[in-house]
Amino acid sequence: MTQPRRAPRQAEAERNDRALLRAAREVLAADGAHASVAAIAARAGVGIGSLYRRYRTKEELFQRLAELSLDSWNEAAERGLAAEDPWEGLAGFITACIEFGQGSLAPIAGTIEVTERMQAKNDRSDELLAALVDRAQAAGTLRPDVTPVDISLLIEQLGRSPVLDQMRKQGHEELIEAAVQARERIVAIALDGLRAVHTRPLPGDPPSDRLFTERWALPAER
Repeated sequence: MTQPRRAPRQAEAERNDRALLRAAREVLAADGAHASVAAIAARAGVGIGSLYRRYRTKEELFQRLAELSLDSWNEAAERGLAAEDPWEGLAGFITACIEFGQGSLAPIAGTIEVTERMQAKNDRSDELLAALVDRAQAAGTLRPDVTPVDISLLIEQLGRSPVLDQMRKQGHEELIEAAVQARERIVAIALDGLRAVHTRPLPGDPPSDRLFTERWALPAER
């Protein structure tokens, strides 16, 4: 079935949103929650005037970027579930999310309202990840004591690479490829740690999803 053609303005708006999301990841990595809209727009090559014509506030912009981030998560999870091999599906999902920089919007947690659209997309992401984990554990390839929250935290931890961020910030172009390869090795080591061949149990109690829900709640909601 032929996909409907997007109007030029709609297509341009979508390209700008993707560019803004990439820029937001980079600026948030450097500046945290204090990242300015102007810095994000400049990094994305989007005029600040046109940005504010579409998004009235910084909060609206970050809400939209959170939706796009969740969309990328859900698309990667659906591809993982479509994979024939349960382990390859899970590993491919984790790798895709890390490469995408999932979790890079964490600095804005608790600073913006979670909209109904954000919540719906997040609920879907929880369902998809649980299905990926259940499928891999049923196949005997994922260690049985790993939870979906463990996977989410792992993706968030590995979604940022301090070495790679510093190489880019300092302009060490000759070391970018080496930093990328070093990150790939760390990801491979982490993925091997998820395999069911390990017999030593994970320490402590399984993490609660409150580690995410409480962070994203506004101060008045806590």
